[in-house]
Amino acid sequence: MNGVLVIDKPASLTSHDVVSRVKRKLGAKKVGHLGTLDPMATGVLVLVIDGATKCARLLDGGKKEYEASLVLGAETDTYDSEGKVTSRADAASVTERGVIDALSKFVGKIRQVPPMYSSVKKNGVPLYKLARKGITIERAPKDIEIYSIVVTSMAIPEVSFSVVCSRGTYVRTLCHDLGKALGCGAHMTRLRRTASGPCGIEGAAEMDDDKDALIKRIIPIEEALRISGTSTEVSEAV
Repeated sequence: MNGVLVIDKPASLTSHDVVSRVKRKLGAKKVGHLGTLDPMATGVLVLVIDGATKCARLLDGGKKEYEASLVLGAETDTYDSEGKVTSRADAASVTERGVIDALSKFVGKIRQVPPMYSSVKKNGVPLYKLARKGITIERAPKDIEIYSIVVTSMAIPEVSFSVVCSRGTYVRTLCHDLGKALGCGAHMTRLRRTASGPCGIEGAAEMDDDKDALIKRIIPIEEALRISGTSTEVSEAV
């Protein structure tokens, strides 16, 4: 049963929930995931099954693609609609041109500060655990790359867009930073990952699929390494 399985994660489940349920349903010894999705997020969650867990670092690369929506005029502590509103501002003066121009400035290699509500660890403790206690600490910015941002619809204060970015990018933070740039605040209201590296949403397994249906969708390790761009030599050495 060694291989890679792409799941279309539904909203409300954590990535750990998905791993646990798939592991139990398949009767697998080991299951891991490549790239956490927040509970409110949906879409591509790549799982590595049994022996494929040893290849996780080789498979967890490539670009990530998302569809997202945000609302201007309010910031939250989590940078998304599941958090508490921390500030409000009038977004009436924001124009569509202003949003597009502001978003364009995030394209390229940039530095992004991870949100407090994240799985990033400080001295071995996930930041979200500190945030839940009301503790805020300085976070070191990380180098990321935004390859493209395309606005798909806009009716201010609501904006929807698609983004292609590097591993480690927080779309929640992108929405928050856009609000800062526009001077009115913003928070994310929807997030769907449509691709992670070469793994797209098309043909992804569903959480309610039975064991046989899931097994049919498992990609063998060799094929997964090939489509991820990992060389045959590396594959044979793993």
